Amino acid sequence: MSAPEAPGGNMSFPHQLTFIRDTFTTAFVKNLIVVLVWLILSYINGTLVTTFFRHQTFYEDPRYILFIHMVINDAIQLTVTITLFILSYIFYKINVSFCCFFILVAVFTTRNTPVNLASMAIERYIAVCEPLRHAQICTVRRTHMVIGLIWFICVAPDITDLFVTLATESLSFFHESVFCLRQNVFKDPILATKRQAFDIIYFSCVFLTLVFTYLRIMFAARALSTEKTSAQRARNTILIHGAQLAMCLLSYISPSVELVLHLLFPGRILEIRFANYLVVYILPRFLSPIIYGVRDKKFRKYLKMHLLSKGCRDKLQRVAPQHKDAQ
Repeated sequence: MSAPEAPGGNMSFPHQLTFIRDTFTTAFVKNLIVVLVWLILSYINGTLVTTFFRHQTFYEDPRYILFIHMVINDAIQLTVTITLFILSYIFYKINVSFCCFFILVAVFTTRNTPVNLASMAIERYIAVCEPLRHAQICTVRRTHMVIGLIWFICVAPDITDLFVTLATESLSFFHESVFCLRQNVFKDPILATKRQAFDIIYFSCVFLTLVFTYLRIMFAARALSTEKTSAQRARNTILIHGAQLAMCLLSYISPSVELVLHLLFPGRILEIRFANYLVVYILPRFLSPIIYGVRDKKFRKYLKMHLLSKGCRDKLQRVAPQHKDAQ
């Protein structure tokens, strides 16, 4: 899986690097878009995280623990990738050591999302298809262990890139400045082969897990629903969640798809790269709040309470100074 690299700075092919720069207007518009997206999603994610930590009931539900872990993970991913995006326009080249940090964090958090969603799918499968055993299987302690396992299986394959680079490159290399692309930092050919092998493994495992769990959930929801509207809502939820998972899975194959599109439309390199960045790495982050923050009845209830209480506090803060002046 490729790191979410800066889409507007250049385009790279294996063994070949061609530098193409955006015009000032195009660069300004692209940066404005990503900054506005970051501000909107940061506010939404901050509200979701605050709602979670203010209510004890969520601490004991594995579903919401996994959900808030995904929200925090996506917030980190978005912040790191957008920072890298902006730096590619401001400085163009940055220190290799800093680039290693940005690339690795971006890769870890990007890979985390589909694996976390697969874990949530398994939890929902157990809740729907094995309701009597759900409380025994899905405990808070086991959920925390699953989160640790998610990080381990997402970090372990890619942290080796850093170890190999430390062993094969001189120390002076880490003081140089490069355009921050994964292949510009982790250059050993064996790393690309290893990356492709792990991408195939991850893609296959996550895809099969999602297909199995969501088909079982859909059939169970259809069989157990006594009302047509209830069954329709269950199917709609699965379809929306499936769309999010599909977009997250695109991160595994997006480099190959992007390369094919570049070959088909050679004059649209920067536009394709920017569109790929928005669709694969940003758009799925909008769907999590919709699925769990708006459609989920329990979370929506507490989210409304939080927003209403915040609105009341803001109103009181505005009224208080006016009342004091009147006196």
